Amino acid sequence: MDSRQLAESVLLLGTLLYATLKIKTAPDPIDVRFDTADYLVWTCTELLVLICGCISYMIWTHTTLSGPAVEGDIDPNSPPVTSPLTRTSFEGPGRGLAQRPWAPRLPERSKADFGFIFMSVPKNYRDSLDDGVLTGLLFGPLIATSLLYISLRSASNPETAANPLPAAWRIEPPATLGNGLDAYSVSEAILLSRLSVVDLATLCSFIHLLHVCGSWWWESRFTVGGTPSPDGERRSVPRSEGRRGWYYVLFTMATTLLAFALRIAFPYFGCGIWQNLNILEAVVAALFYQFAQYVVIRLAHRGFTLGETGLVCFGGTSLLMELLNVTIARIWPVTTTYIKTYRLPTPLLIFQIALVGGSFLVGFALAPFLVLSRHIARRPVRRLRHPEEKNRQRRFLALGFYIGAFLIVFGLIGVWARWCLGKRDPWVWAAFYLLEGRKPWSRPALLAYWGVLGLLSVAGWNRQLARSRRYRSMNEALTVPGAAEREAIAPPSGRDTSGTASGGETVPSVAPSLNQIGLFPNVAQLTQLPNGASSVATDILDAADKHVPTLRLNARRKFFHALAVVMFVPGIALDPAFTHLAFNVAFALFIFAEYVRYFALYPFGASVHLFMNEFLDSKDSGTAILSHFYLLTGCANALWFEAPSQLISYTGVLVLGIGDALASIVGKRIGIHRWTPLTPKTTEGTAAFASSVVLAAWLLRLFGIAEPFSTVRYTIIAAISAVLEALSDQNDNLTLPLYMWSLLVLSDV
Repeated sequence: MDSRQLAESVLLLGTLLYATLKIKTAPDPIDVRFDTADYLVWTCTELLVLICGCISYMIWTHTTLSGPAVEGDIDPNSPPVTSPLTRTSFEGPGRGLAQRPWAPRLPERSKADFGFIFMSVPKNYRDSLDDGVLTGLLFGPLIATSLLYISLRSASNPETAANPLPAAWRIEPPATLGNGLDAYSVSEAILLSRLSVVDLATLCSFIHLLHVCGSWWWESRFTVGGTPSPDGERRSVPRSEGRRGWYYVLFTMATTLLAFALRIAFPYFGCGIWQNLNILEAVVAALFYQFAQYVVIRLAHRGFTLGETGLVCFGGTSLLMELLNVTIARIWPVTTTYIKTYRLPTPLLIFQIALVGGSFLVGFALAPFLVLSRHIARRPVRRLRHPEEKNRQRRFLALGFYIGAFLIVFGLIGVWARWCLGKRDPWVWAAFYLLEGRKPWSRPALLAYWGVLGLLSVAGWNRQLARSRRYRSMNEALTVPGAAEREAIAPPSGRDTSGTASGGETVPSVAPSLNQIGLFPNVAQLTQLPNGASSVATDILDAADKHVPTLRLNARRKFFHALAVVMFVPGIALDPAFTHLAFNVAFALFIFAEYVRYFALYPFGASVHLFMNEFLDSKDSGTAILSHFYLLTGCANALWFEAPSQLISYTGVLVLGIGDALASIVGKRIGIHRWTPLTPKTTEGTAAFASSVVLAAWLLRLFGIAEPFSTVRYTIIAAISAVLEALSDQNDNLTLPLYMWSLLVLSDV
């Protein structure tokens, strides 16, 4: 294991161990009717078993205990390995020396120790320096343990024991079951629910580890001497998609039966592991978690690493379990004494389940319309028997999707939300909630502020990028005289341009292809210049380029990080509950925008694709574009987890909007000392990250929109988070806000 991966592993394992010690030594709750000590003993046991299992796995895969050295292992005295499973150089944007022309060549990196989901191959995952297996195994339990610690602290405080809802939130109290039974209080219910989510997290990590180990074992039966397949595939994975699917189903059923058997056997032998999950929850969670993994590695092709897959699928499974438990509590309220949700059961939770879960439901329910729309859009006009029918068919498919989405949203999802809100219409509730701020105009004004900023940003960038493409195509026409040479222009590095626009052709960001799909009909006229006009046109272009944005890709992306600060800080400061709801609406809109872009839905598919294509880096090399999802969820997670203080609510915005952006800019401009040869990130960028986050937190305190805090603890946590950002090759927009939020919660900053 290289030093970078070793340091990252120690950091993650040490953090989960620290979280385990914190809940073990947490103060005893007051006025609870059950013994929390017995629950916590087994919860800590689960976490310690998981830590030991992760350490054993890392030792097994990174030492010769698993067998003799295999082809691809790094030997300082041997020549570089040329297997398709090795990474020869760092590709894509980064920070520091790797982006400079005099930068040394990065050393070879073996991928012989990478793990895989069962029946998956390397091309299903995003390219990275490591598989990030510990991210998938440890982040879920770390988040769940932090939520449990919040409940333990809240239940031990007389002021918050009666109502654990954050003080600044303007929302109705959490719901309880009025079923005539001796129901638990809100604090008791949320404490038991978060004990359950820790069990859920360890169960998902157990299944994730089973998949990785099962994939290793199955591959060893087909591999001779540890030599990988020469074409970069895995010998144990059949080429037939149907056989892959059947093998995956069989393995899923086997792991589910194992989880079912263990859940039944543990109480029989006096073991309290997973005792807070009933048998139905264990079976449903095991099945859905593996289904989500299959969907991620198949549909979001090359969009996630192994670790990101585990973390994202755990989030989806948690949301499903909340949906299941809320529905069961409404159907059979007599059979339970509390609503088992991992966040407080307020209308905000109902709307999040409806908006986020409903958006994915729309996509799966209307998949035939989406698949046919993409299929027709990709077919070249010259291959069609009736070319004039193409646009008509695409219009009918888009209309069918829009009508179907309307019926599902206002029908099935709306009826479920109305039922869970106590027969209150969700649309009427949202309209009245919009007017229930501190003043009647405060929430409409905040909504208008967000809308104006978003529209101005998108419209401004869209206009400038269109001009940039037009002038770029004119420059290419002057410098590349032949049509064949124009077709040979390479697409931007780090981006797979296989996506399709609504015109049906592939959409690289060069102007000739845009003209081919009919999006900019004036491009051909602009590029057809007489030979004598070359010098005059060059002068005109030089003058015009002064008014065209010259920001590079990294600066374009960081603009939206800065925009997040300007948009979200006022919302979190003035009305965190309303901002919570707004984040859910924005996430649902992003999902629908991705449907429109990827499946080329008429009439917005091409424009959305072209706009998003200008902001992509090497981590967006898959079929789905995920950067904006990561940025939004990174900023929203602290509110979605109902942060116990105002300061912690700003964590995602400070980390991504200020810390990550300045670290990237400083590292690129003045970064010299890289952390390791395998990463372009520099110590200068890391120092900029930590110092800027601490300074921003102090400014929030000075302006009176954050509580006083321990500067020493906050600085240490910011520094640790900055080190993780420098060492990890996982998507930091996804992992870093979660990691720093967990540390802030556990350290009582």
